[in-house]
Amino acid sequence: MVSALLGLQSCNLDVTPTDRYTDITVWGDVENAKLYLYDQYAVLNTFSFGRFPIGYSNSTDALTDLIKFTSTLSGNGTANMIAFNPSSITATSPTFAYWADGYKNIFAINNFLDGTQKYNTFADSTTKNLYHAEARFLRAYVYLWLVKLHGSVILLDKPVFDNNNPRSSEDDCWNFIANDLAFAAKYLPETRPTAESGRATKGAAYGLLARTWLYAASIAEYDKKQFNSDPLTGVPETKKTAYYKNAADAAEAVIAMEGKGIFQLLPKYSDVFYTKNNKEIILGFSYVRPSLTHTIDRDFSPPSDIPTYGAMGVPTAELADAFEMVDGRKFSWNDPTMAANPYSDRESRFYATILYNGASWKGRQINTATGFEGYVDYGTQTEPKKTVTGYYIRKYLDSTNTDALRNASDQQYNDIRYAEVLLIYAEAAAKTGQFGKGKSALDKVRKRAGLPESKAKNEEELMAAVEHERIVELAFEGHRYWDLRRWRKAHIVLDNMRVHGHKPVADGKGGYTYQLVDSDKQNRYFASNTYYIPLPVAEIVNNPKLTQIQGW
Repeated sequence: MVSALLGLQSCNLDVTPTDRYTDITVWGDVENAKLYLYDQYAVLNTFSFGRFPIGYSNSTDALTDLIKFTSTLSGNGTANMIAFNPSSITATSPTFAYWADGYKNIFAINNFLDGTQKYNTFADSTTKNLYHAEARFLRAYVYLWLVKLHGSVILLDKPVFDNNNPRSSEDDCWNFIANDLAFAAKYLPETRPTAESGRATKGAAYGLLARTWLYAASIAEYDKKQFNSDPLTGVPETKKTAYYKNAADAAEAVIAMEGKGIFQLLPKYSDVFYTKNNKEIILGFSYVRPSLTHTIDRDFSPPSDIPTYGAMGVPTAELADAFEMVDGRKFSWNDPTMAANPYSDRESRFYATILYNGASWKGRQINTATGFEGYVDYGTQTEPKKTVTGYYIRKYLDSTNTDALRNASDQQYNDIRYAEVLLIYAEAAAKTGQFGKGKSALDKVRKRAGLPESKAKNEEELMAAVEHERIVELAFEGHRYWDLRRWRKAHIVLDNMRVHGHKPVADGKGGYTYQLVDSDKQNRYFASNTYYIPLPVAEIVNNPKLTQIQGW
């Protein structure tokens, strides 16, 4: 047999197969290599509209105090089940399952980096660095999610074909991500032509770098090994100041681009979510009918829009109350004037985010008191498809989409936008002794909303203001749950709590009073061991060097 093989080799039958893709087919052709890389952007769709980990848009915010999912059944109501019973998260069934898909993404990206290097796909170092920067940006994006979930993961910078790799420390993981993003920021272009919209830019790299360092700094400051004794999880507290500074520096690099006309806050908040590729969007994922769409309008519109769908999740009273009055006063039901007209004279973001009793929508007034869109008590119907809080979602819904069942939805998903970068800077600057600069960045976000400057006078008050702004500015964008986790406040805010609603009750004079109602009917819980999600048991069984995170 050996001699036969040698004989075949001497006949020079080393030809490229025509029935499948080979390395030379992909990496020997620059256009094929580019298409391979562009395909990796699909990972953004995995996390669009806060759908991770459950698979439904807004499901991440439904694990917090911002959204209440209306169903009691598995599937449409899975977010409720996790919120009520986090013990359902196990190593056998982690629920927050991205490990296998994440490493498929990482393998594909590493394959691109290795293959294009090996086959000299790109004609010059400038072009190679440009495309390698794009690939490393995407690798960093994937790793950011894995580390947010597990803390300590396996770091791979080459396509690995064996399954014999240990976890790295969480600190090393954050630095690995940051190194990829620093490389990306160095070589990516500041802008791209319209035909390349959606692809990573220098601003996207700096924006994701700012987010990365903010997470790392938060773990360094707030974790303090209180919730997990695994030697590889956590970040040394001594590094918090340096990491906050890194976050501020990266955010500042994005802010500097505003002076070049690259990024800006749009004058009108609501325009951000309906104007594709606008100057506030730093990293977005675009949809195009009919080939690539999503279902936000179908799943979250008030039920009169689509009677057999809609109202999967609705805003909570806690979120509605968080929006200030137009003059910056805190809204309070204890104020008789405010309580008499609770939806008048609220800040602009309230009206762009929430549909309330009496709100105008698609040529009608929303009526959450009675009728087809009226309030129902949570739990009285398994799939009510109507509000259980007295509110409906407005943000991201397309008021011009009159047949969402047929048309589906094509609103752009905004992964990073300029307002978030300003809030990152506000937080990071405050933590590094730059209170004035931090407050100015926060006030810039407030000013766009038509609000007066924050009254914060010290770091503690500014941090409270940052948390408030991240709630109202970034509502339904999937940040709240991860913020509470990185601040190590989830076990404080989400444990033994319930979300509420405001049920309209006719006052007999043509108006309404609003009754505070329990929209959960049981306590929510947050298990502190879930600050680090367990690794899937199957991965540990298949990898001799992979150990489970302690506590699982």
